[in-house]
Amino acid sequence: MPIYTFRNKKTEEEFSEMMTIAEMEEYLEKNKNIGIVPAAPMIVGSVGHIDSKTDSGWKDHLNRIAEKHPTSNLAERYRRKGVKESKTKAVLEKHRKRRAGKNV
Repeated sequence: MPIYTFRNKKTEEEFSEMMTIAEMEEYLEKNKNIGIVPAAPMIVGSVGHIDSKTDSGWKDHLNRIAEKHPTSNLAERYRRKGVKESKTKAVLEKHRKRRAGKNV
């Protein structure tokens, strides 16, 4: 149910109530000294990641860019990596963490 903000026309006091549209219309009919305060609608623009709604052509294009820039964040996400590269990266990360623990 939506929350409506009302204003008392005599006292200028504002308050909010949660009710259905039918209940709101009935409430305004019974209380002539109460008006509704206009508010911006709450619209959800998008949900999820941008690449979840893109076609494979765009993802292939991102992959080509990532191949040209292998150390970029784009490459982390879109570049196709071989098994050897993935295992090498895992070993390097393991040793970086171990070394960071000894320096502390």
